[in-house]
Amino acid sequence: MKIDLAYGKSGLIVELPDDQTTVIEPDFLPGLPDELGAVRTALRNPVGKPPLRKSVAPGQKVGISVCDITRPMPNKTVLPLILKELEHIPPSDITIFIATGTHRKNTELELLSMLGEAPMRGGYNILNHDAFDQDNLTEIGLTKAGIPILLNSNWLKSDFKITTGFVEPHFFAGFSGGPKMIAPGLAGFETIMNLHDSDMINHPNSKWGITHGNPIHDSIREIATTSPPDFSLDVTINKKHKITSVYAGEIFEVHKAACEFAHSTAMKKVDTPFDIVVTTNSGYPLDMNLYQAVKGMSAAHQIVKKNGSIICAAECSDGIPDHGSYGEILKSKKNPESLIKMIESPDYQRHDQWQVQIQASIQLDSEVYLKSDNLSDKQIVEAHLIPAHDVSSKVSELLKGKYLNGTVCVLPEGPQTIPYLSN
Repeated sequence: MKIDLAYGKSGLIVELPDDQTTVIEPDFLPGLPDELGAVRTALRNPVGKPPLRKSVAPGQKVGISVCDITRPMPNKTVLPLILKELEHIPPSDITIFIATGTHRKNTELELLSMLGEAPMRGGYNILNHDAFDQDNLTEIGLTKAGIPILLNSNWLKSDFKITTGFVEPHFFAGFSGGPKMIAPGLAGFETIMNLHDSDMINHPNSKWGITHGNPIHDSIREIATTSPPDFSLDVTINKKHKITSVYAGEIFEVHKAACEFAHSTAMKKVDTPFDIVVTTNSGYPLDMNLYQAVKGMSAAHQIVKKNGSIICAAECSDGIPDHGSYGEILKSKKNPESLIKMIESPDYQRHDQWQVQIQASIQLDSEVYLKSDNLSDKQIVEAHLIPAHDVSSKVSELLKGKYLNGTVCVLPEGPQTIPYLSN
């Protein structure tokens, strides 16, 4: 059978044996017939809050938290409608915060592609969050677990705060969107580091689809409670990045509804594990770098047999990437076992260690291949992965050798589909 994998902007066609291959995808829902009308209706008829237009008074400073370039949030659709509801507020009194977490600053060209012409050229303030800039962070307390809450100072100074998010299952925080647009999105490095330390990542409930009882999401929710936004909007999307549902109003009610919708379409029960799982990282922009592609590996890991094989196709147009410590940590040890031992040692603490910890944990159980047109074999090997230049040929080779008459599963949309074993 021919299968179109979500890979970069153009996709990747693979051919796999019909009788040995199972394809698992999220329920495909068409985009809402009137996306603009649906978003406008949500903004004017929110849950647990007055309509947005009536909530903000002239003279108030407004902050809007939006996803960075690594998320396919339909900002070009959502943001102009929010700004339209705020047309009685001067653009100079509105700041659009790019919720980068510890990701790199988004470029001018990326911002234009994300936000569109009107928000970029309309006189609004646009601010890339910097988790490492101590001068622009304010500590507002501690969580019950003792995590210091440091948030963007300009965000905290906003009189009226709005979060906008894209909700999908998340590999250790349960679901994206909602309170994640505050922390880690607009949090300081110390806060983010504590949210992602080895004990948090190792917790059995720090995984796809779990929010309550997940110590990471519980802490994220507590931070959002300590400094709550005044209005929130979350959407779900399909593989064409069209909006399939939209919710607005009180942040936790909104996020709960969006999570329930995403769970019903993206989480798929599987009866038995597979010898080989082919996965992606959902194409551009989610597969811009290897760091992000660990999510696709994690989705596959849920249903691959012990000592099975994962083949991940991720374009990695932004490389490893060069920013952050993920690549350096990977190269610092000779194998996944050594990486885990280092990261779990009592005093170890380094930016991006969580992504390495998850990747290495997967590699303790499975061999992981990577198909990427933007990384060299040397870079792939230094990341402890195995180069796969052709996905179809690699699957065929494995089925003729290590897994004679074995079983194959394909996740064409990667972490947009989260399979789980029925037991």
